[in-house]
Amino acid sequence: MRVRHKARVVLLDDGHLVFLKRGWPGGDSYCTAVGGSVEPEDADLEAALRREALEEIGATIGPATEFLTLTERRGTSTVVQHYFLADLVDMDLDRRHGPELDDPDTGDFEPVRVALSRPAVAALNLQPAELADHVLAHVEAWGA
Repeated sequence: MRVRHKARVVLLDDGHLVFLKRGWPGGDSYCTAVGGSVEPEDADLEAALRREALEEIGATIGPATEFLTLTERRGTSTVVQHYFLADLVDMDLDRRHGPELDDPDTGDFEPVRVALSRPAVAALNLQPAELADHVLAHVEAWGA
């Protein structure tokens, strides 16, 4: 069975969280953590995470700490999602690049900043549900 790893990050930014808003015409929008597949050229999960943050939202991030791992079987492969928490050092949307941004079928692909609070996170339609549950359980501690 083939195993694919993905690295994703929830970003802390001065009393806010930064997620990625996704949506397509005629569909419901949702938010998720910034990130994506670990590529063969990535030295490790954190290198993939840094590359993905730069590609998707033009972000530089601080040290990252893994807080959640989700494993999902998909047919003949298994996808392991590694979720990290890190400080956002800076973000410049002009630095975004990569295949997602060049694909006309990508749909909405924008960073969204929300208050570091349970009500703000609960209003997001944060996906997957396991990530939303974890963030809701820890958001107040992350703001302390």
